[in-house]
Amino acid sequence: MNDISNKEDIALLITTFYEKVKSDEILSPFFVDLDFEKHMPKMIHFWCFAVLNEPGYTTNVVEKHLQMHLKENHFSRWLQLFNETTDSLFEGEIANQTKQRAQLIGWTIQSKIKN
Repeated sequence: MNDISNKEDIALLITTFYEKVKSDEILSPFFVDLDFEKHMPKMIHFWCFAVLNEPGYTTNVVEKHLQMHLKENHFSRWLQLFNETTDSLFEGEIANQTKQRAQLIGWTIQSKIKN
């Protein structure tokens, strides 16, 4: 397997990941009303920003999640699916950094929800 190296890799990762999320009994209820066709480019852009340092992403990700009433088990499941998806598609330094960033992002959002 190759490492993550470009926007196409990020798009594959995020598209594959959210296909799993949409069918997951724990996470899917949070995404029932989300227009994935409209939202997917934003999620891909965010992850290109977070992983590949692509400029131009300005949306506050934490703020977007504060109203979702997420609990610790939701974050755990989200991270589990994210890591499984990453590991099924990629291996290498950037893939490992991507999983670390996902963990940090989840922790940051979760800590803000608790406050």
